[in-house]
Amino acid sequence: MQSAYEESWLQFYHPIVRQLGFAIASPNILCALPSDLLLTHTFQLHSDEIWQQHFEDYLPRLRELDVNPTPLLEFVAQLKSTRLGLRFEMLIWFWLQDNAYHPYQLLGHSIQIIEGAKTLGELDFLIYHRDFKRIEHWEIALKYYLAEADYRFEHWYGLNRSDRLARKMLHFTEKQFQFQQALQHDIEARFCMLKGQLYLPQNMQHALPAWVNPARRIGHWGHQQPDQSLGYYRLQRHEWICANSQPSSETAQWWTDGLYKQQFHQHYYMFRQAPYLMRVNA
Repeated sequence: MQSAYEESWLQFYHPIVRQLGFAIASPNILCALPSDLLLTHTFQLHSDEIWQQHFEDYLPRLRELDVNPTPLLEFVAQLKSTRLGLRFEMLIWFWLQDNAYHPYQLLGHSIQIIEGAKTLGELDFLIYHRDFKRIEHWEIALKYYLAEADYRFEHWYGLNRSDRLARKMLHFTEKQFQFQQALQHDIEARFCMLKGQLYLPQNMQHALPAWVNPARRIGHWGHQQPDQSLGYYRLQRHEWICANSQPSSETAQWWTDGLYKQQFHQHYYMFRQAPYLMRVNA
């Protein structure tokens, strides 16, 4: 893995602006669709260069918000849920409405497709791309997947083991991108925005799959507590999107499940309690 990453969102001070900067500038966790994914309905991933350009175009607005984040705070405060994925969606929604800074016109958000009494599905965003003069359907997700076994496509798990990367990608191609029309518009392009972070098992080395994006920082996970002298502290839930500029808790003296970061380095460690049988047999 490379040691230097472009993480331009870390220049901001206010936590919510850092999170918005991450939502825009961070690369997708995948740089390509895995060859093991059987496509029912095709879709694309935006390139890293596109996200970096969007960030550069939005930089003046981000700097304004870092001085006065009130409009962003008030917008996100409409969300009553604590779910990170919904918070991430609100951040993207805020950015898309600032259409002086990008080539998109937002046509709709959370659009339900209904047939008779049955809801067939819901589109995250319907967008008109002014430069390309086309209608785009975007699905977005913020995900944290932990690699197991030999890092193959089917061996990446979320914090809830029913949430697997393979299952999520299959849901995209079979369900979420099935629609040809929305709001009386023909859909001409489909994009998946899949951001977050991947984690490799501690002390287990395999070759990374070609579809893992090398431009996105990768963390580690394990059942062992790192050396306390390394200065790990536990991140608050919203900091999983982007850590605050200053530590939000004391250096960890005892460990619970969650995401930890080294105080003076961008090193991330997902600690998981060892299964009971593993503890008994240790």
